[in-house]
Amino acid sequence: MLHFARWKTVTILAVCLIGTLIAMVNLAPRSAFPSWFPARQVSLGLDLRGGSYLLLEVDLNTVVRERLESMIDGARTRLRTGNIRYVNLAADAANRRMGLRVLDAAQVPAAVAALRELANPVTMSTGQNVPDIDVTSEPDGQIWATLTEAGLRAKASSAVEQSIEIVRRRIDETGVAEALIARQGQSRILVTLPGVEDPNRIKELLGRTARMTFHLVDENAALASTPPPGVMFLPGERPGERFAVRRRVEVDGANLTNARAGQDSRNGEWVVNFQFDSVGTRRFAQITRENVGRPFAVVLDDKVITAPVIREPITGGQGQISGSFNAQSANELSVLLRAGALPAPLTVVEERTVGPELGADAIRAGMIALAAGTAFVFLYMGLAYGLFGWLANIALVFNIILMMAGLSLLEATLTLPGIAGIVLTLGTALDANILINERIREEIKNGRTPINALEAGYTKASGTIMDSNLTNLIAMACLYGFGSGPVKGFAVTVAIGTVVQMWTATVLTRLMVSWWYRRTRPKELPVIERPGLTLMQRLARPLFRIVPDDTRIRFMRGARIGLLTSAVLSTASVALAFYPGLEKGIDFKGGLEMEVRTPGPGDIGALRSAVSGLNLGDATILQFGDHSTYAIRLPAQGDEGAVQNAVNAVRGALENVAAGTRILRVEAVGNRVSDELFLGGMLALGLSFLAMLAYIWIRFEWEFAIAGVVTLMLDTTKVIGVMVVTGIEFNLTTVAAILTIIGFNANDKVVVFDRMRENLRKFKTMPLEQLVDLSINETLNRTLGTSMTLLLSAVPLALFGGETLSGFGWLMIAGIVIGTSSSTFIAAPIVLFTGRTRLRKDEPPAGPKPAKG
Repeated sequence: MLHFARWKTVTILAVCLIGTLIAMVNLAPRSAFPSWFPARQVSLGLDLRGGSYLLLEVDLNTVVRERLESMIDGARTRLRTGNIRYVNLAADAANRRMGLRVLDAAQVPAAVAALRELANPVTMSTGQNVPDIDVTSEPDGQIWATLTEAGLRAKASSAVEQSIEIVRRRIDETGVAEALIARQGQSRILVTLPGVEDPNRIKELLGRTARMTFHLVDENAALASTPPPGVMFLPGERPGERFAVRRRVEVDGANLTNARAGQDSRNGEWVVNFQFDSVGTRRFAQITRENVGRPFAVVLDDKVITAPVIREPITGGQGQISGSFNAQSANELSVLLRAGALPAPLTVVEERTVGPELGADAIRAGMIALAAGTAFVFLYMGLAYGLFGWLANIALVFNIILMMAGLSLLEATLTLPGIAGIVLTLGTALDANILINERIREEIKNGRTPINALEAGYTKASGTIMDSNLTNLIAMACLYGFGSGPVKGFAVTVAIGTVVQMWTATVLTRLMVSWWYRRTRPKELPVIERPGLTLMQRLARPLFRIVPDDTRIRFMRGARIGLLTSAVLSTASVALAFYPGLEKGIDFKGGLEMEVRTPGPGDIGALRSAVSGLNLGDATILQFGDHSTYAIRLPAQGDEGAVQNAVNAVRGALENVAAGTRILRVEAVGNRVSDELFLGGMLALGLSFLAMLAYIWIRFEWEFAIAGVVTLMLDTTKVIGVMVVTGIEFNLTTVAAILTIIGFNANDKVVVFDRMRENLRKFKTMPLEQLVDLSINETLNRTLGTSMTLLLSAVPLALFGGETLSGFGWLMIAGIVIGTSSSTFIAAPIVLFTGRTRLRKDEPPAGPKPAKG
């Protein structure tokens, strides 16, 4: 206990020093360091520094449709070349196939061979190349060319990767700094735009496919009612204008190397000048040479923007696009053409925007909550545990430093929920120190010498610390696996804090205690109160105990009442969850939520009338904070495109009512995304229960596992009941709170179970009811102490955390109270009733004793 090898001491101090240096890098901006310095820093999330978050989805149906159309064009050419007669050549997009019927049965093998030439090779993970289409024939001459699963996956992956690159180019062209573009899932792209308060222009740039192609115009088909084979009707720039253009792409915009906006020297109109690469130049020259005197259409996203007549061959690889452009539209088109065309349209399925003003408010609220939580926890530990409590506070400082260092090494993004995670870590980080200090106190009362008490305290508590903290890590792993956005950051922050606090509690405080002991060689440890001491001596000892050490409360006398009360409350909570039901947040029900601030005191009636007049459903407008800040909520608008239209309509209506209105925050979530987030939250909760059941079952007897998981489920139902009664929204943040509560409550129950298991080995003949009471009484100060530190860190979140974190904080407070009581009055009785015949096989069954005769 007292001996630390020199290399161990140096290693511990080096970890603390290096962690401090890494964390201190965050105190200066990145520009303050030379370019060669490997400065890894924590970056602020959009909810803290302001900006926009867009989740885009690639329309893979368009990718499939375009592949089928290219197959039809290729089939028509090859079958014509082979003089194969056919009918009913068409695409069946629903089944991802193209079909036709060959009129002469003798030509079916030749037709099959011709269609197989349309296949593109796809490289499998094994390195083997397979075709992306499967061609089959039927006895009646019907032939099907079906896209294979491998082909679909390859095409989809290629489309998403290409889209990511084009999105990155387009955003780079706009000058947005530090934008993050990343793939999310199979078909989605995450875009974060720091400092962008109004992402409308970005969304417009990203929402346009910008595929430019050049087609010959078929003047003979212009008057036809339906387009002949190989021809398509496309609209022009003017209303009612229509062009008959050939489907064949003569020159593709992918061959463009540059595009710039400019003005025509002849008439001053805005135009877009472009230049081809060598392949495009050669092809453009050939087409214009062979078709002098014919109209040549420039098609952008299935719309003809101009169709000039070819006057002479254009051999220089340069051209000009004219139309009804102004300076802005010409510049935007040139940006799109330089970046390249998207392989498929992109849809904004989720949008979250936070203004810098609101971000500054969030940082201020988070810092106040963090400072208050730190002060409360420090005072409690120092006054409740004396010298060892103050040493635990020093370790807690390094716990925060090392946690920030870990986040820095990961270059993590700190969000408002992440700040909540740091605040809650203050409370949970001292749990291990409380366990150790309580165990040392017990050993002293049992007559051990100071050195033996210290050794036993750290040794016996280490296993319990490991078990109790692993349950919390399980909950955070489930939250990270199925959470989204800032909630993942919360899970990472709490997980890092949990790992670090196990090290600081069992290693760093042990080193400090060994230094103190070797320097002072005390005859007794300052863990028990003594009268007649000086002020400094009293501060070195505990000043108070939550409950006396000799407490002998008969908790199990109220076991049945506790279980019955819990069952009634949980049943009522489940009933309330169905009616009137939980108030789902925008994360889980979809829709639109905006926070706005008018230049002066606003007219809520005028704002309500303006938004209600948009016919977007039942609009809710609430004033909060001050007379110029309002929250606007609208129901889900259907598909994702409708949600974005609603965002733009509300912006315009507010500007008309109160010019200069600032949009502080926008959250728009489509139906599909909200369903996925809800499913992910439910999976996180369900898997956390199963994982904890498995862990407790492995570490303890099955009676403890069943008692633990059943109690956690009952705790969760009561927390949900609290949410219904208080109106706290059910969203991703509250799911994070519930999982944190589950982790903490499991931690508390594991400590009680561990003491029961220890006492089962220690007292072989003690009746189980007495043993359960004894175990609860022995761990009561630890249970209440840990609950107190967590409460002291959660209360500032509830009071000072602002709109986002106040509900989180109040829910944590309710969960702590529920969980602390359930360890005593629910989990312990379940162990008592299920373990009577197994944990104490010789114990007589409960019931009236037989009369003596």
